[in-house]
Amino acid sequence: MRALPIRVDAVLIQAVIAAALSFAHLHDLAVAAGQDGWKAWAYPISVDLLLVAAWKRLRSGHSKAAGWSWFLIALAASLGANVATAGLLDLDNVPAWLRITVAGWPAVAFLGGTLLAHGPATAPAEAAPDETPADTAPEQQPALDQAPDPPAQPADRVPAALVDHARKVAAEHHTRTGTPIDTDTLRARLGVPAPLAAAIAARLN
Repeated sequence: MRALPIRVDAVLIQAVIAAALSFAHLHDLAVAAGQDGWKAWAYPISVDLLLVAAWKRLRSGHSKAAGWSWFLIALAASLGANVATAGLLDLDNVPAWLRITVAGWPAVAFLGGTLLAHGPATAPAEAAPDETPADTAPEQQPALDQAPDPPAQPADRVPAALVDHARKVAAEHHTRTGTPIDTDTLRARLGVPAPLAAAIAARLN
């Protein structure tokens, strides 16, 4: 089996070395400020996580002001630890203001991480314009109970049997009322549509 070539990235190696040194300096400063045990190791972790969260916000392209603000705060904490542990500060006699700063850092890191992680990372999307014109009403279908009557049939196409039956109905109506039967009454008696009743009435005249 052929071994895969290993590519050495000098920039990555440099980043790992710088991170390790900064991590150690933050740990040493926390110990000097009275934070011993696991707490001293938690301080460099919180600084690095805040740097990563701020960098991700800057890469997202939104809320760059917040990203740069918290990135500079975390970078100042890291650089401050590097300078303080480089021999310029007596680690056996740390001033009170530095002890207060180190003690208050967890709250600052928590606030920054929360705002960066749960803040609005994307701009709100604009509402899409309504593609349907406001003055365009949907086409209404005719109701079943309001269906139009069928087209009128020519008088010569009316079945002869129906015409004969209509003559009997008209004669019975004339005998009973003394007046010729009208189209509406003929339609009601025969139970046919109005156009067909009109065609039958034309045959009766």
